[in-house]
Amino acid sequence: MSLKVNEIFYSIQGESTYSGMPCVFVRLTYCNLRCSYCDTEYAFYEGSNFTVEQILEKVSKYGCDLVEVTGGEPLLQNESIDLMNELLSNGYKVLLETGGSLPLNKVPKQVIKIVDFKTPGSLMSKKNLWSIIDDLQPWDEIKFVITNKDDYLWAKMKIKDLNLTNSWTVLLSPTHGTLELEKLSKWVLEDQLKVKVQVQLHKYIWHPDKKGV
Repeated sequence: MSLKVNEIFYSIQGESTYSGMPCVFVRLTYCNLRCSYCDTEYAFYEGSNFTVEQILEKVSKYGCDLVEVTGGEPLLQNESIDLMNELLSNGYKVLLETGGSLPLNKVPKQVIKIVDFKTPGSLMSKKNLWSIIDDLQPWDEIKFVITNKDDYLWAKMKIKDLNLTNSWTVLLSPTHGTLELEKLSKWVLEDQLKVKVQVQLHKYIWHPDKKGV
């Protein structure tokens, strides 16, 4: 049993409420979406086969107890569930970054799921599987990447219609280099949205195109 892994690296968590914390990232290969603003196209196909044991061995070398399983779309590989279970069994706090288009019912409840529902500006919003909200735990998080004012208004409508901020932390993230952080922040303040505005912190620490960070 193996997974196709694009890269494993140790860096600073750039997003979510864990932003700024040291974290080990396990980036799995393949994605079922093609977002207009994707910054990890290299993960669509590139990768090497690793067993769960080999991944655990590599992760352990960094001496960090926070691990994120990401992609691409990690849930495309069924073995990702085994990986998350094993990481939990070994005492790691596990984050999962997933694109909001695939079922979550098999993901271990202890995993902190960061569900990136797609806005119209991504050109992938029709792929959102809204029913997975029923499988979210209170500690999970919902993210919207905002490309423009229309995306913001759409996200605001979804937040209201689905009562998202009543149960979960909701993250609004401007597309790096496209939407000004000040603009997004101003909209949030004007509407008094109970959300967390975030940036991709790693793109401010390192060059925005740098891999493995």
